[in-house]
Amino acid sequence: DAATHRAALSHVESAGRKHGLGGRMRVAAEGLNCTLTGPYDGVRGWIRDLRNWGTRDEFKDTEFKLTDHLPVGQMFPKLHAFEVSELVNYGLAGKKAPPISKTGSHLEPEDYHKKIGEKDTVIIDVRNHYEAAIGKFVPPKVGAEYIDPEMRKSTEFPVWLDRPETKEKLRGKQVLMYCTGGVRCERASALLRHKMETEDDTKELAIKGVYQLQGGIDKYFKQFPEGGFWRGKNYVFDKRFSHAPPAVEGMERATRLGGGGDGDGSNDDDDAKGKGDKRHLRTEDGGKKGSGDGTDAKDIPADNDGGEVMGKCESCSKPWDMYRGKRRCPTCGVPSLICRECMTADANGMRKLGREVRCDLCVRDNVTSKRQVREWEKRELREYEKRFRSRVGGAAAEDGGSGSGSGSGSGGGVEESDAAQAAVTPAPNPESITRLFLKNMCSKRMDEAALTKFLGGVTHIQWLTDRKTGKFYGSAFVEMATPEDAARAVAMDGRKVLGRPIRVKYQKADPKDAWPLPQCAVGTADY
Repeated sequence: DAATHRAALSHVESAGRKHGLGGRMRVAAEGLNCTLTGPYDGVRGWIRDLRNWGTRDEFKDTEFKLTDHLPVGQMFPKLHAFEVSELVNYGLAGKKAPPISKTGSHLEPEDYHKKIGEKDTVIIDVRNHYEAAIGKFVPPKVGAEYIDPEMRKSTEFPVWLDRPETKEKLRGKQVLMYCTGGVRCERASALLRHKMETEDDTKELAIKGVYQLQGGIDKYFKQFPEGGFWRGKNYVFDKRFSHAPPAVEGMERATRLGGGGDGDGSNDDDDAKGKGDKRHLRTEDGGKKGSGDGTDAKDIPADNDGGEVMGKCESCSKPWDMYRGKRRCPTCGVPSLICRECMTADANGMRKLGREVRCDLCVRDNVTSKRQVREWEKRELREYEKRFRSRVGGAAAEDGGSGSGSGSGSGGGVEESDAAQAAVTPAPNPESITRLFLKNMCSKRMDEAALTKFLGGVTHIQWLTDRKTGKFYGSAFVEMATPEDAARAVAMDGRKVLGRPIRVKYQKADPKDAWPLPQCAVGTADY
């Protein structure tokens, strides 16, 4: 209920500050989705406090994932806690939300590994495509069929799952799902199971079962340190950016040290220099109770000399699997995969990365403008909403916001529609600024989903909080995908969202500052 939700938010935030943690906490009525760092004893103290909280042992059996002995430079400097309507922003709030109590069957890594080798099975990667581009499960030829939904963001998953061609791929099959830490699978598998029980066209597919990887890729790596069926790197939403299975990382580290450098931009000697022994915690609790930085040439990582490289540079097509820097696809806004040589050439002004350097999805689909992406999203959403209304009725379809996400209980509170965004006359932006400052937002109800729906084209949000209380007070720095998106956003200055006129203005980033911050990326908490 709402009172328990607020009590949980207050507890996890106060306990986090007591134990000296930093990072992000998404607190929904259905559970927690957190990425945290802190002292070795601090993170374990926070876990202990959470297990002891509540009157129904809500988190007694929660599985936490810990990674110790990471460099001090990978610590999150501040703690941010957010009250949200969804653990993962799938646009399924309100009556659209599938019962989170009816998820897929949770398989431990050993059992999941066996399932991958079985016939009449599909394995769905419920992460974003740019994550899958650098690493994924590769089943044996006689085993499961790998499926990448090719999503740019999680809100596209319900639309993808509803497509006729998707349903045909699932006909008569066992369905496996996986993600980084298990949280996204909670929503994705619950949605599929709900459709199997309530929608005739999904019932008749005769799906043989829905299964998900308990603990996600993170736990699979611990059970299969040499990788098992995994190939490449696992993209993560913290300052590591990505990591490989432990045995592969060991070989990579040995290769880098043999070459005289660590190659990843971090400093493994921080502890030796007296900066203290800090440890990293990432906690993903399965989604239910009880269960960029600025870059210059000197910061660009050395070549990756170990392991299998799955991705390739978007500029020169060289094999590459390391996301670094602030650049994003100029048309759709996902992180750009650019190799060291091309990034250095761009930083030095020798060969600039122009708008023709786009992500592989935009290149394949011949998408050359942000407008094309928006129009495609609107078209797909209209078709999805039409089918949804035909099944559950118009009133229910409109409850809880649109499929693109409407915020934490905001419903119709985002007064400006997508059509209004497209129709607005952009404000002048002669310096091509992409960073904005926003104020006068509703401090109780504004969240990522509501803000991104209102503005469109948002890639990073740094919510500003009171230094003493840590509470969000209605202001934020925002990074937009393109100068054009920023100009449209500034033109929306003064329009109402959640009952308050939002003030929007350009705020050019100081070249000396690291901006945008990677931990502030939209969708950062999607595990």
